[in-house]
Amino acid sequence: MELKVQRQDGSDSGATVALDASVFEITPNDHAVWLDVRRIQASARQGTHQAKERNATAGSTRKLYRQKGTGYARAGDAKSPIRRSGGTIFGPRSHKYSLKVNRKTQRLARRSVLTAKAKAEALRVVEDFALEAPSTRTVKAMLDGFRVDGKSVLVLTQGVQEALYLSARNVPRLSVRVAEHASTLDLIGAQVVIMQESALDSLTAQLSSQATAQ
Repeated sequence: MELKVQRQDGSDSGATVALDASVFEITPNDHAVWLDVRRIQASARQGTHQAKERNATAGSTRKLYRQKGTGYARAGDAKSPIRRSGGTIFGPRSHKYSLKVNRKTQRLARRSVLTAKAKAEALRVVEDFALEAPSTRTVKAMLDGFRVDGKSVLVLTQGVQEALYLSARNVPRLSVRVAEHASTLDLIGAQVVIMQESALDSLTAQLSSQATAQ
């Protein structure tokens, strides 16, 4: 599969790039995508929730009244879970939600999403560019040239481009990621993925069949 290389203003540069079949033309594995998305979302949970159980509740351990002869139900101390000031029964405890997913499965998930994007014609390749200074107007003009109004867009760059990142912060539904760091969830959340030429090369080198075999 080949894609046209576009200029920053959205016009056709006349050049084309060949997409690696081992990255952009595989049989998508939905289960691998589900596993990786589940891993990412689980890692985002803080897991700091904690309820006070009986042993953590302040109060005396004195038995409130004698066991028999009062006519009331038997009762222990004031920290008993059945009392208003008592501890919580089986309350939530802080713990980690992180899940382990093999690196090969993570790469397979990203290749599956990229293949789906390629089939849906949701991939664009743009010539390498860099902003000298932050400029939201320049970024908006680029998106207008690509005709992606109203769509969520993910721009993949080669290396960290701080000026481009700062320029995109005020543009709705636009995200900028380093190509190698873009996750499966980032790719799924974008309706259109715009990649710089060098970003395409580095992403292909990371996810190709030769790289995954190592």
